[in-house]
Amino acid sequence: MQPALTIYYRKLKKYNNMAKVCQVTGRKRMIGNNVAHSKLRTKREFSLNLKNKKFWLESEQRFVTLKVTCKGIRHIEKNGLESVLRDAQKKGFINLV
Repeated sequence: MQPALTIYYRKLKKYNNMAKVCQVTGRKRMIGNNVAHSKLRTKREFSLNLKNKKFWLESEQRFVTLKVTCKGIRHIEKNGLESVLRDAQKKGFINLV
């Protein structure tokens, strides 16, 4: 393997590349910079506050497990689970069977 590629793969391993996406809002992790006092910039990750949460879906009499941010949980509490899931399916964030 070429030396430039090994450095590239090491940088990829630094960040966890699993899907860190809210299934309700569609928010993703962001990549930014740590800025030192000397203005030296190094890459960093702004991660989401993701939770795996079970919600009771009354119409189907079953639990639905979603990977949602805390903002998504507040959105569900405000607008109701049925309408939020319908909107998320229309936007393509979630695919329920």
